[in-house]
Amino acid sequence: MKTNQITLDHGSGGEASRELVESVFRSRLNNPILDRMDDSAVLNLFDHRLAMTTDSYVVDPIFFPGGNIGSLSIHGTVNDLSMQGAKPLYLTLGLILEEGFSLQDLETIIDSAAKASKEAGIEIVAGDTKVVPRGNADKIFINTAGIGIIPDGIDVSSGNARPGDLVMINGDIGDHGMAILTTREGLSFNSPLESDSAFLNTLVDLILSISKKIHVLRDPTRGGVATALNEIAGQSRVGIQIFEADLPISKPALAASEILGLDPLYLANEGKCLIIAPPEEARLILSSMKEHPRGKKACIIGEVTSDNAGKVLLKTRVGGNRILAMLTGEQLPRIC
Repeated sequence: MKTNQITLDHGSGGEASRELVESVFRSRLNNPILDRMDDSAVLNLFDHRLAMTTDSYVVDPIFFPGGNIGSLSIHGTVNDLSMQGAKPLYLTLGLILEEGFSLQDLETIIDSAAKASKEAGIEIVAGDTKVVPRGNADKIFINTAGIGIIPDGIDVSSGNARPGDLVMINGDIGDHGMAILTTREGLSFNSPLESDSAFLNTLVDLILSISKKIHVLRDPTRGGVATALNEIAGQSRVGIQIFEADLPISKPALAASEILGLDPLYLANEGKCLIIAPPEEARLILSSMKEHPRGKKACIIGEVTSDNAGKVLLKTRVGGNRILAMLTGEQLPRIC
């Protein structure tokens, strides 16, 4: 570790987060299941392959265009399970509440969580509530755990990318991060910005019904697309080339990013999925995604290469290449 104290940068999902995980957690807790370092653990129990995940939500503000901390916590947990190809079944919901928190706001948040879980087809089967003195937390924090079943024949992992694979995404990037930032700072634009927070399990079900030869599924949350692709390149020991001209970015998010000096490739997403698959499968997957509400803007954004192992390169619109490194520094704390 480069510091003896925890900083906001350690929660960014970028280089400092990776360093914290490796030096403090993985070095002490390592085992074959944890060492895969995927969005969910894969467990073999009772002749079934299960996916299990846990997550915590500390987003600020707790209400934002397109959702709130309640719906976000369900969507994020469902999506982590889905990124293993699992069918989400059950989750738990733990709450840490600050003394003085509005009961009306709590009811709204739980209503949103209940609605999101019903829509995603996952049941909230256990929970816990703790209250801490005023000033010892910030309104509300949520922790979840989720479990799902991985169908036979599915093997997706961030370590499975192969040279020649194509890289796809199901729509515009950076909307969640930009919606949180503009709401937090009280900024407004002519075109409204909304979080893309949504469940992806039905989209993943559709994709896997088309092809079981998908190598990688990954939701680019904290640290954005650039950081997620760096993690995949490192775990798979491959290079990844993406093309600036092919990146889907909404006009409002692009305009806000340019004004604020932020790169959409490093902004968080909560309803997006990176799919890496062989070329012959990718075309079929792409056409099927476009028929789904969460995939209408799906596109191919890059390819996996055998050179530049562990690195992600961006082919710019003018034809040059620049390295996209892991996120360093904290662009925006408490994004999810």
